[in-house]
Amino acid sequence: MKMSFKTKSPIETEKIGFKLGNLLKRGSIVLISGELGVGKTVLTKGIAKGMGIDDYVTSPTFMIVNEHLGDIPLYHFDVYRIDDYTELYDIGYEEYFYGDGVCVIEWPEKIKPLIPKENIFIRMNMGDTFDERTIEIVSNGEKYDEVVKEMK
Repeated sequence: MKMSFKTKSPIETEKIGFKLGNLLKRGSIVLISGELGVGKTVLTKGIAKGMGIDDYVTSPTFMIVNEHLGDIPLYHFDVYRIDDYTELYDIGYEEYFYGDGVCVIEWPEKIKPLIPKENIFIRMNMGDTFDERTIEIVSNGEKYDEVVKEMK
């Protein structure tokens, strides 16, 4: 299942994230790919809000993962700065990826061998204007088909 959206502002991008966050369940894996500055963290802020998390969400670039507590915890990964996917073994990534929280992973292509096969993959691209974005959301696995379908 695939859905595509065009947003014209960071607020609209965050709203897409909010809608997705409302639909996510424990154990969900969300991958967000796109160039620097495309709005991956803005989308993640919306996901957090949609999950009922009021924390201030920033990119965990220097921490690798930020934990945001709520009824369902959100584990926000930014793996841009890692050199080798095996660095995630040191932080016990399995507890996050296969736990009962929601994992949002920015730059998933850097850790491809560790990514669960079932996931929601989001590709973000710059649009024609400064604030415009295209957001493509793809479900990989039956358990995510309904989530993406509900994004309409």
